[in-house]
Amino acid sequence: MATYAVGDIQGCFHSFQALLKKIQFNAAVDKLWLVGDLINRGSGSLEVLRWMFDHQSSIVTVLGNHDLHTLVVAEGFVSPHRSDTIQPLLDAPDAPELLGWLRHQPLLHLAHGHLMVHAGLLPQWTAIKAQALADEVHAALIADNYRDFLKHMYGNQPVQWDDALDGWDRLRVITNAMTRLRLCSQAGEMEFKFKGELKNRPEEYVPWFDVEHRASVNTPIIFGHWSALGLHVANNIYALDTGCLWGGALTALRLDDKAVFQVPCHVDDAPISIHFAD
Repeated sequence: MATYAVGDIQGCFHSFQALLKKIQFNAAVDKLWLVGDLINRGSGSLEVLRWMFDHQSSIVTVLGNHDLHTLVVAEGFVSPHRSDTIQPLLDAPDAPELLGWLRHQPLLHLAHGHLMVHAGLLPQWTAIKAQALADEVHAALIADNYRDFLKHMYGNQPVQWDDALDGWDRLRVITNAMTRLRLCSQAGEMEFKFKGELKNRPEEYVPWFDVEHRASVNTPIIFGHWSALGLHVANNIYALDTGCLWGGALTALRLDDKAVFQVPCHVDDAPISIHFAD
């Protein structure tokens, strides 16, 4: 029995299947932790989501920004981006069931001494605090009026945490940090434009995991989202987005011994057109 954390799949179904073969994944005894962005931009989002639905007893996934974006598009609040590849999923007869299952997934998973989130945590949050905040968003997503949350989810404001926040502002900050964060100031002010390599970051911002006196520093954190960062393992930080979608690799980390497994992007997973990394 083994538990593997897997980086951003983003609809790269063939690469995902190759990775499962490489780690000799046995759904009867093994577990997969998935860092989110299961779908969009690759050519097999429908196939990925169907596999997840069929194997839900063997997986734990958190929501990424592309997963949430797909839910918002499906509800008609925004139009698809020109580089989205989710239309076959939206048109599928089982789309309501698949997207309903996706919507019920959490933003954060804390178990066995590890925390998994798609993007990051703000420096003021301990692991326990982050779990409680993620639960607030999860409650909004599974509520009968979940469409109200999706309607108000988008936006960059507020840019930092305050315990006094309430309403949509509170839920938006939590969601943005956990699904979009890469850089922030030492005070925890989030920056959303930068998507590149560390060496090119704006001087006034640092990677969220390098903020001084970060409250979650003693918790091993597994995340994805930052393909330009690549595989990054240091000081209880395990970044697993290795840019499969962009011709890189799909990565799995075995939690028991931190062994790393990778497969190259499969030729059949490339989207028709890609305009920018996200």
